[in-house]
Amino acid sequence: MTSSSASNLLVTSAAEPQGRPVQTDSYYERHIFFCLNQRGGGDASCANHRAQEAFERCKSQVKAAGLAGPGKVRVNKAGCLDRCAGGPIAVVYPDAVWYTFVDESDIDEIVESHLKNGKIVERLVTPVYLGR
Repeated sequence: MTSSSASNLLVTSAAEPQGRPVQTDSYYERHIFFCLNQRGGGDASCANHRAQEAFERCKSQVKAAGLAGPGKVRVNKAGCLDRCAGGPIAVVYPDAVWYTFVDESDIDEIVESHLKNGKIVERLVTPVYLGR
């Protein structure tokens, strides 16, 4: 490790120029993805459960809390995450925590507890057996 940064490693392989720093930290501390998929034929889909509104609420709450940006939190739309039976669904990485939410207060709790303070909101965690 260099003395200038404990979060960077010096690479000395044939694939990388000697001494080139390689970032070992994630660009974002946490990344939350909201499934916004709309299935046809009356099949269960997150879009039927106000997922777009939840995404917008999360994005605005993250910005208002000063959590948005590199080294912090990113809020993204996603297509089908294949957990339709638990929808609406969001997943937080790198923690790999899947959430089922109902209303704005659930989103506010995810932002405050998990995205801001790193504490999983256990009551909203999607059961592992719920898939499509």
